[in-house]
Amino acid sequence: MNAPRLRTLPRARPRRSRRARAAAVVVAVPLGVAALLWLWYGTPYPAADPDRVAVRLKGEAQRAYDEAALPGRPGVGPVRVDTGTCYYRGLRSVAHIDQGRSDVRSFGLDWRVTGVPEDAARSGQERTRARLEREGWTVVSTDERGFRYRLPGGEGADEDIVDVEWHHETGTYSVSVFTDCGKLPDGFDEYRWPEAEWDPRKAPSTPPAPRPATPR
Repeated sequence: MNAPRLRTLPRARPRRSRRARAAAVVVAVPLGVAALLWLWYGTPYPAADPDRVAVRLKGEAQRAYDEAALPGRPGVGPVRVDTGTCYYRGLRSVAHIDQGRSDVRSFGLDWRVTGVPEDAARSGQERTRARLEREGWTVVSTDERGFRYRLPGGEGADEDIVDVEWHHETGTYSVSVFTDCGKLPDGFDEYRWPEAEWDPRKAPSTPPAPRPATPR
C-alpha cells in the first residue's frame, strides 16, 4: 500500500509594501505625462533674441558685401532682416497642417546686385569662401552658381547659413544669410523693430568678430 503523498505548500511571495507601490506610482505618473506632452508638442524651439540675431546676420551680410568688392560699391538697400514661417512639431502638427506658429520665426537677410561681370563675381565668391572656411564654417552644397555654408551653433542653439550665388543670365550677384527657427520673446513686433534695418554703405566696413564654430 502506497504511503500518502505530502502536499507541498506554495512559498509565500514577499509582498511589496504599500509605500513602495505608492512611490512607483509617484514616479511613473509624471514620467508618463512628460512623455505624452513630448509626443504632442515635440522638441521645443530654442529661445531667440531678435536683436542679437539681426546684428549677427547684418554683420555676415556686411562681410560678404565688402568681400564682393563690387565696382562703385552699388547700393543694395536699405533692406531688412525678415522673419520666416516655422511650423508646429510633434503630433500637434497634425492638427495644424501647413499652419505657421505666430510665436516662432526664422530670420533672414538677402541682398543682390545685377550686371556684375563674371570675373568680379568669382573673385568675390572666392574671398567669402576662403574666409568662411577659416572661421570653421562647413560646406553644404556647391554648383556652377556658387555655394552654401553652415555654422552650427551648438546643442539647442540656432544654426547660421550663408548662400552666395552668381547668375550668368542676368549677372546677378546674390547673398542670403539666415538662421533657424527660434521662439520669440513676448511683445516682439516685427514691424516695430529698428535693429532689422541695414544699408551696407552706411554700416561700418569692419563688422563684429564672428561667432566661433561649435560642432554638434
